[in-house]
Amino acid sequence: MAEESLAPYAVRASLRGRRINESAPTGRSEFQRDRDRIIHSAAFRRLEYKTQVFVNHEGDLFRTRLTHSIEVAQIGRSIARRLGLNEDLVEAISLAHDLGHTPFGHAGQEALNECMKEHGGFEHNLQSLRVVDVLEEKYAAFDGLNLCFETREGILKHCSPSNAAELGEVGERFLNDLRPSLEAQLANLADEIAYNNHDVDDGLRSGLLTLDQLSSVRLFSEHLNEVRKAFPNLAERRVVHETVRRMINALVTDLIEQTEANIKRNSPKSLEDVRAAPPLVAFSPEMYEKNRELKSVLRTQLYRHYRVMRMSAKARRIISDLFRAFMDDSRLLPPQFIPQSEQSKSRLISDYIAGMTDRYAIREHRRIFAVEEI
Repeated sequence: MAEESLAPYAVRASLRGRRINESAPTGRSEFQRDRDRIIHSAAFRRLEYKTQVFVNHEGDLFRTRLTHSIEVAQIGRSIARRLGLNEDLVEAISLAHDLGHTPFGHAGQEALNECMKEHGGFEHNLQSLRVVDVLEEKYAAFDGLNLCFETREGILKHCSPSNAAELGEVGERFLNDLRPSLEAQLANLADEIAYNNHDVDDGLRSGLLTLDQLSSVRLFSEHLNEVRKAFPNLAERRVVHETVRRMINALVTDLIEQTEANIKRNSPKSLEDVRAAPPLVAFSPEMYEKNRELKSVLRTQLYRHYRVMRMSAKARRIISDLFRAFMDDSRLLPPQFIPQSEQSKSRLISDYIAGMTDRYAIREHRRIFAVEEI
């Protein structure tokens, strides 16, 4: 979208710039440059082999962090265009938001956070920022990707006050009760739309969820009944896809309408007005409740399914075993992760483990602990 078409409260250009000054890009915007750097990063490529719910070797059709990030970016750009927001910034945030995720989804994150409890903990949003600020090693002039402030701010969706206090400018909003840009707010909810609905799709595809279990979920059952009425002879796989497609459309439409109403009511004239206002990108109260029902059923019926719990237990064991082994003897680490001091050891080990793919973590665990691998 051309800059003159953007709403007055949209982010037009990076007002706070990059941490290290660079000459302006030719033929693309600053946020397009951010997007391109993210896509070409090693961390982004590794997302192909990091999974959400299902471990990578369980099947080829389940979502990975990479396909999820692409889906978030598609949903986010579509909404941003309708709202007159900066599509390029939304896309950059969406593509980068999971760069810091551990292998094995939330089970891996919880295990690594437990391991790091005595060393400052582990937050995947903070780790995503660490990836783009420090860990990527591609450019001669700086570590990380040297992204714009607004992109970095959007990546950091959540942050504890203690960590925010150490982050300087990008952490200030968590301490001063301010909001990020509408583009960042939008990327956050596009993420929620994508993972909830695609976990439904993957859960049904895997057989861990059934249509009967979802019949109590209004957001699902309303659209399922419409599809069955309109296409009574449609194969179940296509029924599921059509239902999920309509659910996403309903959530996107509601989000646009409620956000437009919130903007009209609060009348922001600038980005600073957005920061001072309450959250403006939101679902209607009715849709929020329907979405909450969906998340509740996914939590009880899918994420706590015994097959998922078994894999989660294995994941926690793998992460914990690796962390303890490396802490006990850092000579087991690759040379670039061997710490120079005791103070840096736990964070470097955390960086190494968080950057692993599912299958690499499994192989690394086998190399260290399986006798037959000697």
